[in-house]
Amino acid sequence: MSGVDVAVVGSGVVGLGAALAAHRRGLRVVVLERGSEPSGASIRNFGHLCFTPQHGAARELALASREIWLGLARDAGVWLRESGTLVAARHDDELEVLAELAALRGDDEVVLLDANDAAARIPLAPGTAVGGAFLPRDLQANPRQALGAIAGYLEREGVEFRRRTAVGRVGSGRVETSRGPIDAGEIVVAVNHDLDQLFPDLAEERGIVRCALDMLRVDAGLAAPLDAPVLTGWSLVRYGAFAATEAARRLRERLHAERPDLAALDLNQMYTQLPDGSLIVGDTHFRGATVAPFQSEAAFEALLAEAGSFFGVPHPRVIERWQGVYASGPEEFLIERPEPGVNLAAATTGIGMTCGLGLAEHVVGRALEPPEPAPAPALVPADR
Repeated sequence: MSGVDVAVVGSGVVGLGAALAAHRRGLRVVVLERGSEPSGASIRNFGHLCFTPQHGAARELALASREIWLGLARDAGVWLRESGTLVAARHDDELEVLAELAALRGDDEVVLLDANDAAARIPLAPGTAVGGAFLPRDLQANPRQALGAIAGYLEREGVEFRRRTAVGRVGSGRVETSRGPIDAGEIVVAVNHDLDQLFPDLAEERGIVRCALDMLRVDAGLAAPLDAPVLTGWSLVRYGAFAATEAARRLRERLHAERPDLAALDLNQMYTQLPDGSLIVGDTHFRGATVAPFQSEAAFEALLAEAGSFFGVPHPRVIERWQGVYASGPEEFLIERPEPGVNLAAATTGIGMTCGLGLAEHVVGRALEPPEPAPAPALVPADR
């Protein structure tokens, strides 16, 4: 094919976001996807767009993503719920974390709930919650529908997709693929945990490994539907805005002391409900340069036991089990430009669905829009 303005490698949420950002700037874009359709981290997650729990740079990218998601719901037919997030606090120290964040953010972002409010809004086992919170700005997507809807929209808009096309090498101005070379003015590499397949030295230098998750979809037979994704105390020690509070340190100590078995699984106990009523249950975390495909049944048993206790449902019926895999590193994001015209972008803490569209917009904007020139220095008359 002839040259393009922008070539995007990978069609997960960051890759599609990059294609969207470049297309909206009036550029000719091609997306290269090694599979027939996305099958990685962007479709194996909760679909929880948890903007409020982000902190620092992640918060900025999350808020940018929120506006893009809302636009895609309108333009691309992405299924999206302006659901907010519900947080169930089962101990006073969890309430302390929520109260500390509410004091920082205000009740337009964090609405505290007492025990009666929490019980009325979340179908918990009786006596489970001592309170909770509602985060009204968060959203929920269906990851199994969203990626296809965005790709379909981009194709209708004129973005070219080359699927079942492997990329072997990326360098300034050119992508070598299994279907021949493609010349491009700018290249965005958004291959998530497979970064080490194209840039192995950089991936090692930046400490990028793989994080594997155990996840389930169940028919829980809940007493009432979930109005929003639900987080628990284990979530409060994971997400940046919660974890940055002083109360979160004490909460982590208590959770790890009481349940070392769940701490060993690196648990994030949370739940979302899909449009068909089934419940996504998860998740555990294990990191390594390679993650084994073999999943311990003990991890799934722990997830089911916690879900059953939480909702008061003794035996949730399992519909599906799967392993999620995403890039993990010491920083929340990897943003690199190793060569002129080559841009690498990845969310490296499992918040790709939440921040990925904003991350892509940032990377494309930085690559395509030259920085504003520095103001000219003031002229000082020479001594005479």
